[in-house]
Amino acid sequence: MNWEPRSLRPFIGSKNFKKSSAFYEDMGFKKYEISPKMSFFEVNEKMCFYLQDYYVKKWVNNTMLFIEVENVSKALDELRSKHLEKKYPKIKISDITYEDWGQEFFVHDPSGVLWHVGSFKE
Repeated sequence: MNWEPRSLRPFIGSKNFKKSSAFYEDMGFKKYEISPKMSFFEVNEKMCFYLQDYYVKKWVNNTMLFIEVENVSKALDELRSKHLEKKYPKIKISDITYEDWGQEFFVHDPSGVLWHVGSFKE
């Protein structure tokens, strides 16, 4: 690939746009409103995505994103300290699983989008 990609910015849907927007802000993403039906969320220039006020159950329930972190335990501890499961009863945060390739835990957002949060073995 010779066109020097700089970032990947997926589009994800939401069943309840306001609730999902609040969830991602509470999770630690910075929100930029693009329009009443779309927002841009980022942690840094390379960790970002677009959230849409658009829901198709088959699409949203099959959306998975992997975010690579430096320290999986630290990421899980930080998310759990925010008590997101109390504020957003439909979300799920799993324990860490250990695989041959590395480790990860899972976060289901309020609409059903599945986030893999993990790190690879060196």
